[in-house]
Amino acid sequence: MAKKPETSSRIADNKKAAFNYFFEERHEAGIVLHGWEVKALRSGKVQLTDGYVIIKDGELFLLGCQINPLKTASTHVNPDAARIKKLLMKKDDIRRLIGKVEQKGYTLVPVNLHWKNGFVKCDIALAKGKAEHDKRDVIKDREGKREVERAMKNRSR
Repeated sequence: MAKKPETSSRIADNKKAAFNYFFEERHEAGIVLHGWEVKALRSGKVQLTDGYVIIKDGELFLLGCQINPLKTASTHVNPDAARIKKLLMKKDDIRRLIGKVEQKGYTLVPVNLHWKNGFVKCDIALAKGKAEHDKRDVIKDREGKREVERAMKNRSR
């Protein structure tokens, strides 16, 4: 019997996280959602920029992820956009992450939300914060590349 091909599409990205942190490791976790949240994700009504992951009692929880409800959801349920969402991972992976997060300077940051075989998955990264001078270097490199591209474009005309 042939397997169905894996389908994956992005729902939301956390571009601010890549600017503020160095990513050491990435992990994929399932996420526990209510029905109205899944419908809102299909419409793209999610914001990850202020999100972070905490570990409490050996479980992972996603905080600061805003899923704004659709207008139709407010008629029969009481949607909470800033609800704490539980992340699902294997216990061994969680234990290993706990050991790394307890080290100085490490944190868990949501990188993106995506669909995988009909389920919503959250990529989380074990990250270390960037210093201010590292952020300035990133901005300088980005502007330099932009200037080179402009010069090459003008030269080819």
